[in-house]
Amino acid sequence: MSMTTYDKVPMRQVFQDGSWDVKLSFLIMGFTNLVNKQFTKGLLFLLSELAFLLTFFIQIVPAIQGMITLGTQEQGEVTQTVKGIKLTVQVAGDNSMLLLIFGLASLIFCAVFAYIYWCNLKSARHIVSLKKSGRKIPNFIEDFKTLADGRFHMGLMSVPLIGVLLFTILPLIYMICLAFTNFDHNHPAPKSLFDWVGFASFGDVFSGRMAGTFFPLLTWTLIWAVAATATTFFFGIVLALLLNTKGLKYKKVWRTLFVITIAVPQFVSLLLMRNFLNDHGPLNGLLQTIGLISDPIPFLSDPIWAKFSIIFVNMWIGIPFTMLVATGIIMNLPSEQIEAAEIDGASKFQIFKSITFPQILLIMAPSLIQQFIGNINNFNVIYFLTGGGPSNSEFYQAGSTDLLVTWLYKLTVSAKDYNLASVIGILIFIISAVFSLLAYTRSSSFKEGAAK
Repeated sequence: MSMTTYDKVPMRQVFQDGSWDVKLSFLIMGFTNLVNKQFTKGLLFLLSELAFLLTFFIQIVPAIQGMITLGTQEQGEVTQTVKGIKLTVQVAGDNSMLLLIFGLASLIFCAVFAYIYWCNLKSARHIVSLKKSGRKIPNFIEDFKTLADGRFHMGLMSVPLIGVLLFTILPLIYMICLAFTNFDHNHPAPKSLFDWVGFASFGDVFSGRMAGTFFPLLTWTLIWAVAATATTFFFGIVLALLLNTKGLKYKKVWRTLFVITIAVPQFVSLLLMRNFLNDHGPLNGLLQTIGLISDPIPFLSDPIWAKFSIIFVNMWIGIPFTMLVATGIIMNLPSEQIEAAEIDGASKFQIFKSITFPQILLIMAPSLIQQFIGNINNFNVIYFLTGGGPSNSEFYQAGSTDLLVTWLYKLTVSAKDYNLASVIGILIFIISAVFSLLAYTRSSSFKEGAAK
């Protein structure tokens, strides 16, 4: 068996075929390295094992037990009598949030140690492979040079990886775990303890008291995402075609006027439009002055009007972005095809339908998917334009124009229902992931890429 082949054999075979020092490496990390005079690497593996065993009994086991129970003693005040004087003493109880975080951190620490243990076994297998091939076993300096030359990127990635584990993976798992607890306004940590409740919060959202809010908001979220994506895409392409029409004067001036809306911060534009469309705003005032209406049009105070207003305002903000991308595509379309179609007598609409639009759609398909997912999670437009309003008494902590993401924000900030917010966050992720995969795998750009 060659060296390369043996480096890929299962660890069970390595244990069966290996010498006594290899077998002991499965129990004592770094033992094979120490026997073969790789003292630095062997000591590092051994110290890792000793540190883990020490930490396991002192920190990890209590942390995991705390994560399982989420605390047994609530914080509170106890009245005690000392020398005839009644004193109120604060009792330091358990903190369910910290217990959950420390428990998750301990599990991640165990996963990191498991990887180090696997590296120890791979090192032992590699030493056996070197012996079988008659090659020299490198010392620590030679190993370090190999790591620096061939696997330098892995060394550089170790520090960012630790950061990702602590500041991305841990908070994400923590958020997911909250969905399976009763951490809400009735159990405000750290003053009160919360507990594991399984899928009760999911049942509450799908068939319980939250179903009357969740499904209408889900329907509106999907309608909004489709309408917002389709309108900005279609009218952006139309605007790009108009601005690229042959013979149009002052093209640069027109493009600059539309691009100005991109330069203005989005929240400023939305707040201005909110005042502009107000019941007593400039638009209603102007229409009443010229006699077109007698009563203000409820652009933002009526649920139906508010939804159409949101889609319209989003078009005003989003069309320039699509126009810029479509302009770049149109300017790079093969002119030979268009000229040949014109010679054959094809109309402008036929050229657009058969040549221009399919090529624009092919190139912009991934961008469209990104826009669709972005609109599902479009917090700014709803929050700054309507704030989720107008209010709806049938909804829990939500208004008529709230999306799932703005409802999640209100559940977290206003209602303090962190378990329900976590459930909504998980559902938003599932919806976004499913739509992304379905749309992308069925797009022409994916099929062309897979065919190559």
